Amino acid sequence: MTTISTSRPVQIEVVDSPGCHSCDETHRVLSGLKKDGYLIEVRSFDARTAPGQDRMQEHRAGLTPLVLVDGAFFSQGGVSRRRLITLLES
Repeated sequence: MTTISTSRPVQIEVVDSPGCHSCDETHRVLSGLKKDGYLIEVRSFDARTAPGQDRMQEHRAGLTPLVLVDGAFFSQGGVSRRRLITLLES
C-alpha cells in the first residue's frame, strides 16, 4: 500500500442519486483510493435533498455524481481515478 503524506485530509463531496451507476463507480474509486493510503474524507449528499440541490445549483451541474474537492468543482457524471490521483499528489 502506498501512503500519501499530506498535512490534512482532502475533503471530497459527492452529490449522488439512487440507482446511478456512475455514482456507484465514483464511490468505488474513492473507497479504493482510501485503501491505497490517500488521505481523503468523503461526504455524500443525495441530489434530492436541500444540501444536494444547493451544491448542484451552485456548481451548475446537470449530471450526478457531482464531485467537489475541497469545495471546488472537480467533475460531474463520473470521476477519473487517474485525474483525481494527479490532483491529490500535486
